[in-house]
Amino acid sequence: MAKVWIVLQQREGRVSRISREAIAAGQRLAGELGGGQAEAVLLGSGMEELAREVAGADLTAVHVADHEALADYTPGAYVAALAPAIRDAAPGFVVFPHTYQTVDYFARLAHEAGAGLLPEVTGFERADGGLVFRRPILGGKLVAKVRVRGEGPVLVSVQSGAFSADSVAHGSSAEVRELALDRAAVRADREILRVEDAGSDQVDLTKADVIVAVGRGVGGEDKLGPIRDLAAALGAEIAASRPVVDNGWLERDRQIGSSGQTVAPKLYVAAGISGAIQHVVGMKGSGVVVAINKDPGAPIFNLADYGIVGDLHEIVPALTEAVREAQGGG
Repeated sequence: MAKVWIVLQQREGRVSRISREAIAAGQRLAGELGGGQAEAVLLGSGMEELAREVAGADLTAVHVADHEALADYTPGAYVAALAPAIRDAAPGFVVFPHTYQTVDYFARLAHEAGAGLLPEVTGFERADGGLVFRRPILGGKLVAKVRVRGEGPVLVSVQSGAFSADSVAHGSSAEVRELALDRAAVRADREILRVEDAGSDQVDLTKADVIVAVGRGVGGEDKLGPIRDLAAALGAEIAASRPVVDNGWLERDRQIGSSGQTVAPKLYVAAGISGAIQHVVGMKGSGVVVAINKDPGAPIFNLADYGIVGDLHEIVPALTEAVREAQGGG
């Protein structure tokens, strides 16, 4: 029976949203393999409580690598902990969230474990008797379909927003097991002076449940008032396509797309956004997409659940009023 490992990313005893998305991907992958086993892997120090939390998902087991050298992430310690375990257990696939941390040690781990490498996967399906994976190439302009060749484990990272964290299947408590470690070999290869959130004063759009995004069609910074009103009514964060940021109408930390953030909110309102592929790759994992554009042929409508053709400067204020009325605010 095929085995799928899911390596979770945690910090200060909390599993990130994209790690829950990785669980969803791993569970689905195990199912596509014909009743395979999905098992989670946690690395850190003092992981007992978090391991019990993760065990609530529909998993066969939760493997815990608990070592003081794993308290803070360093690539050497993570590779030393994971590579021998992957070689010994020989899972068919090892799924990771596609994050800066994963990218930092992913290729090195594949080399040490003798595994294949398949980064930034956005989906997969069974075709011609095997699995075909999809991943963006050329900055998201094209999508490659990839089939794995050869034997041995394959390390797969899944793109943020490609799988829904809400789709994680839950079941009876999975067995928590200690991951066998060569404790002498697991040691930090960097000295961690302190951990800081880079740009902690910036907006993290990945945590937003509702986003109102604006494109070039807004016409200028002085015309953003109605967009801000709609965002306030919805309790949403404001985001932007690249032209808005390049023109200086909004800050760069609000950019969504291949050169910005990748998001998966429950509701995404796209106002005056044409739907270029560079933007779409950053928001296509959204739950419900509402598009407002005066061009009925705008590509964004191909992705939208609800499309409104018209001038955003007329539609957005009317939409804001409707939201306020629905909320009982008049």
